[in-house]
Amino acid sequence: MERQTLPRPALLNPLFRSLPSFKGVGPQVNAAFKRLLGIADGQDPAAIDLLMHMPFTAIDRSRLYTVMDAPFGRIATVKVHVDSHQAPPRGRHGVPHRVMVHDESGELQLVFFGNSGGWVEKSLPVGEIRFVSGEIGFFQGQKQITHPDYVLPEAKFAEMPPVEPIYPLTAGLSGKLVNRVVRQALDVLPEVPEWIEAERLAQFKWPGFSDAMRAVHAPKTADEGEVTASARMRLAYDEYLAGQLVLQLIRAQTVTQRGISRTFTGELTSKLQTALPYELTAGQKAAVAEIAADLAAPDRMSRLLQGDVGAGKTIVALMAMAAMAEGGAQSALMAPTELLASQHLNTIAPLCEAIGLKAQLLTGKMTAAERRAAYTAIASGEVNIVIGTHALFQADVSFKDLGLVVVDEQHRFGVHQRLALSDKGQRSDMLVMTATPIPRTLVLTHFGDMAVTQLTDKPAGRQTIDTAILPSSEYDRVVKRLKARIDAGAQAYWVCPLVEESETLDVVSAQDRYNALKTVFPGQVGLVHGRMSPREKQAVMDAFIAGDLKLLIATTVIEVGVDVPNATIMIVEHAERFGLSQLHQLRGRVGRGAGKSACLLLYKEPLGETASARLETIRDTDDGFKIAERDMELRGHGDVLGTRQSGMPGYHLAVPDVHRHLLEWAHGDAAQIMQENPRLSGPRGESLRALLYIFRRDQAISLIRAG
Repeated sequence: MERQTLPRPALLNPLFRSLPSFKGVGPQVNAAFKRLLGIADGQDPAAIDLLMHMPFTAIDRSRLYTVMDAPFGRIATVKVHVDSHQAPPRGRHGVPHRVMVHDESGELQLVFFGNSGGWVEKSLPVGEIRFVSGEIGFFQGQKQITHPDYVLPEAKFAEMPPVEPIYPLTAGLSGKLVNRVVRQALDVLPEVPEWIEAERLAQFKWPGFSDAMRAVHAPKTADEGEVTASARMRLAYDEYLAGQLVLQLIRAQTVTQRGISRTFTGELTSKLQTALPYELTAGQKAAVAEIAADLAAPDRMSRLLQGDVGAGKTIVALMAMAAMAEGGAQSALMAPTELLASQHLNTIAPLCEAIGLKAQLLTGKMTAAERRAAYTAIASGEVNIVIGTHALFQADVSFKDLGLVVVDEQHRFGVHQRLALSDKGQRSDMLVMTATPIPRTLVLTHFGDMAVTQLTDKPAGRQTIDTAILPSSEYDRVVKRLKARIDAGAQAYWVCPLVEESETLDVVSAQDRYNALKTVFPGQVGLVHGRMSPREKQAVMDAFIAGDLKLLIATTVIEVGVDVPNATIMIVEHAERFGLSQLHQLRGRVGRGAGKSACLLLYKEPLGETASARLETIRDTDDGFKIAERDMELRGHGDVLGTRQSGMPGYHLAVPDVHRHLLEWAHGDAAQIMQENPRLSGPRGESLRALLYIFRRDQAISLIRAG
């Protein structure tokens, strides 16, 4: 496929002017802006980065009040006469400097702490008229303003913004400074070509992009920049459209590239079904059929297999890999950690052996000799299924015929990695599995390029899990009850939020809990956390799987993929510190065998309102999709998938709870654009490329098909 990389249109260059080139942005201020805007080291923030930083509210200073009418607890602007100054006694630094002022309706005090150099007297000369704006307070029966935001002579009154946007700040930046630099960025904002079709603009009565930016950052009325106002709606749609276009471009590159029409004999998949110790659920059978239809089609498959904890995704993937082997092609299964890769091998290898296939684990802890032997077996085609981490694609691995790539826990890899991955096996099909039930909004946001299969039913025999919530003060009773269960043959997990003790958080760490419980259960307790080497973790896990250890103390390293059927008890300490989806994943580690299972959520009192709502949700339902929707309501959009570690697109302009409906429009519009103009050519295509540049999605422009 021919790739195009076009230079950024010159019209947009002012938007990419670096902030240090603006007045008032020296090295220290620039460093603060980098922190505020999340700019990587070695780069300077640009005008567009600052314009993407949305104010969270606005102060209306446009209305002039009399002193008598100025509302208590609110920002008010008053025009006053300066009467006198009352300086604090010498050496009494804690006493404020007071300025007495009045208008025809009444008297007001202005209060200042710290008056070095006499700046207050200079700003407010006795006998002069001043415009003063700030929050109206009350002290000893008199109205006052402590540290007014603005004190201006009549000649400079026009310099005070009638409506002042208020921005999230960081150390080293004041609101006034941010506003000053934002106004300079607005001064260089060009009129960009319109990328939204006229009917859509008319339908929603939206302004143009540049007008929308001006309305948000320099509003004439307080409600002009609100998240529900037309300017913010317009900008949120633009951000969604840019994201959806990227996903559609990935889809155009992967799916519409010619794949290989696979033919299947059914021999290995039939053997596999017979070898399974249980019947496939209706959902699993439907998923297997959908995937088989994709593999048989000439286009490359790009499908998301979404299923709750324990819905049986791995077996569906294995059915697809067995089908691939019927035609002589190999499959690769990529897991996010070596621990999970080993777990997959433990599940898959015995079944492969039963039907005559060879599975190979490829991890960083193998010796050089083991790795060379594995490379040879993979290159010769002797190995049918290779299981490992993303090193599968970075290492010097060559496949004889890689037909299918299965990615486990996709949200840990992100869109950029998917771009890179789609280039690896040039004609291979891709199946992505996620154990995080994802609300439709997030499916569109992060997987809009993929067909989606949902597994909603649980495999036969999977137990319901009794869930209880208890305060940490019940610790002794919990340990006593746990001892009785372990003495009766049960195994249990005990999860803590931190590895080691923290100076800043009053939280019991995994190490502390391990030290306490190994005296209660001598020789029966193991500890697993993310700072251990893969070899150390695996040794402890193997001992737990074998039943040599009865109690596993862990951090969330066991959140996904760990499968020990005999483990029937999950205790989560400081459950109030975990997200809903995390708690759901942790609970899903038990209830995987024949034994009755329980999950106990221990919380530290007092419990906040949001934490209480989370714990009650987990107690009351085990439907992962309901839990994911509730998680998004309680925590916000970005956190549900763990945005920070995954490279998923976070949003600057769109507020999901408010703008969710616009995502559906953007998804449909992006699909239509790619259908009608896949090369983004002509005037509209150029304007859409400008959109991608503005939202820093221009890496996707290289994916545009050259025809």
